[in-house]
Amino acid sequence: MPTWQVERRKRTRHLIELGGLVVKAGVVDLTGDDRSIILGALLSIADKLESDQGERARALWAAKGKQAFEAEAATHRGTRSN
Repeated sequence: MPTWQVERRKRTRHLIELGGLVVKAGVVDLTGDDRSIILGALLSIADKLESDQGERARALWAAKGKQAFEAEAATHRGTRSN
């Protein structure tokens, strides 16, 4: 397979995974799948990250995301053992 095709597939997978995070967070349902709202929210996040509160926001959001991933993993472990 040509290198460009491998890179394109990696990029496509990456974009799909990012979209999955938007769905997993409930943003799609909460916005009624309104892409203008979703983009506006993401732009607000970017603004916050570029501000003087960026490091604090990163730490807070990283902890919250880690907690959500751990809760999801625990749920999946519990489902498999039943």
